[in-house]
Amino acid sequence: MWFDWELILGFSSRLIKRFKFFGMAGGSEEDPYTKPIGRWSVFFYGVGHMLNDITASCWFTYLLLFLTQIGLTPRDAAIVMLSGQVADGFATIFTGELIDRFGHFKIWLAAGSILVAISFSSVFGGCLPCSLLHNDSLSLETFSYSMFAAIFNIGWAATQVSHMAMVNCISLNSTSRVALTSCRNAFTMVANLSLYAIALVVFGVIKAGSKENTETQYRWIAYSSITVGCCFVVIFLMGTKEPSLRMDVKETSRRVRIPWVYWFKKLLYYQVAMVYLLTRLVLNVSQAYLAFFVIDDLQMDQSAKALVPAIIYIGSFVVSVLLQEIPWNGRRLKAYYSAGGIIWMFCGAAILLLPRDISSFMYAISVFIGIANALMMVTSISMQSVLVGAEVGGCAFVCGSLSFLDKMSCGLALYVLQSHQSTSPRIQLNNSQQSVYFSVTRYGLGLVPALCSFVGVVVTFFMELEAAGSLSKPLLHEPLLE
Repeated sequence: MWFDWELILGFSSRLIKRFKFFGMAGGSEEDPYTKPIGRWSVFFYGVGHMLNDITASCWFTYLLLFLTQIGLTPRDAAIVMLSGQVADGFATIFTGELIDRFGHFKIWLAAGSILVAISFSSVFGGCLPCSLLHNDSLSLETFSYSMFAAIFNIGWAATQVSHMAMVNCISLNSTSRVALTSCRNAFTMVANLSLYAIALVVFGVIKAGSKENTETQYRWIAYSSITVGCCFVVIFLMGTKEPSLRMDVKETSRRVRIPWVYWFKKLLYYQVAMVYLLTRLVLNVSQAYLAFFVIDDLQMDQSAKALVPAIIYIGSFVVSVLLQEIPWNGRRLKAYYSAGGIIWMFCGAAILLLPRDISSFMYAISVFIGIANALMMVTSISMQSVLVGAEVGGCAFVCGSLSFLDKMSCGLALYVLQSHQSTSPRIQLNNSQQSVYFSVTRYGLGLVPALCSFVGVVVTFFMELEAAGSLSKPLLHEPLLE
């Protein structure tokens, strides 16, 4: 019997590709360490950081605003945030070292998520020691919020480092690693949008006429955020398999840890650390002062403190999804990061010069901020994967040490800016009956991110990133996902 073998083989090839597209392909002769991973694997990984993302969004967007609204001074509010950032920074170092030693990414993520869920409600849930001791002094309030902020950030650090380090152990394929990071960033935007949707409803239903009402507002926001985030953590734990790190050393399978000093000898480590630090400064400082800016400086409607961030995250979500479809190499990472940095420079200049009379223009600026945030965040995290390459024995330390720099720098930057919030005079410029108020808030949202973006672009220009697929020959002899 005669068969059209060319037609049959072509159909079979397309069928296999279709199954692989959904992550359902069976055995393959392709290198299991560098082959693209399925989309379901990408999806389940991407939702694992939702609890951290939605609580972090609330932390940076509303913490300073909440604390000052209930009576704390700007300096005391800055102390609360700094205590959390410092605790987070040191926790990332220790967590990264322990994960490199013992593994078990999912256990660390689950334990950190439990600690986040328990402690976060106390950060926005009122002063518990004040109620127990019947003492409403500002010093006790500051101590109470600082303590719970530190506990919350320790759990947050365990979840973050374990989730970030997993990228390098799930796949050695450069494009798949960027796809995982892009999906994670996309769900970060979903988490942020969920927060602002919750906040919009809560602010509309509960009016903040007193300190008690303000605490009630943010308590409901915290409880709702925790509920949404925990649901996605459960999906992650059920859908994601524990990555196995098996190294082939002298015909034996065991864990190979890379010493810290190895990374400190690499120039690329310092370059990636600087770019990641600057990127986090751009995102976190701008997010912390966005609500202050639209309400105090531009005097927009109260709904703007939820709508403007929502526009930013919609733009970031769309860009993050599109970035998953691009085949990546070192040159593209540098180009896309630089594009995001340049966009942020223009946005920063526009924010500095935006007069109150045309405050509605802030909605248009928000679209470009969202695009820039996604480009910079996805590519800066992906640069960490390029740095790690196939040397996954130290991936958790790399993530932890870079996060340490991120937390400390953001905490100090916000402390310095917030400390000058009540002491620095506002400079008013009148030009054709248009008013521009140069305040610390405007500098924090416009000038600081623009300068950090500029420095980040300069550092990126001198990087030498490996091209996609140029990872050294992997030492693994069993699949990364069993």
